[in-house]
Amino acid sequence: MENWLEKYLLPCPFKALTGLDCPGCGFQRSVIALLKGHLTESFHLYPATIPILLLSMFLLLKIKILLDENEKITRALFAVVITVVTVSYAFKVVQGKL
Repeated sequence: MENWLEKYLLPCPFKALTGLDCPGCGFQRSVIALLKGHLTESFHLYPATIPILLLSMFLLLKIKILLDENEKITRALFAVVITVVTVSYAFKVVQGKL
């Protein structure tokens, strides 16, 4: 299944227009590496993959079970994801990998 996914990755419209990576570039390849069981490779490709997937699973559970009292958890998870995305993108910019 992963080979099929690798053939049909979606192109980044931001990168196509500007030639620069966007803050989300690498997410698809990171998920594929994670599906293959390559945790380290997944982290190196896009550090925010696991926090984003955890946030997504939490939000789906929240919708399904209607957990209204967990607003603090939701805000904390969003803050973690935004921080990881921002810091990893800043490192990419500083290292000149764009």
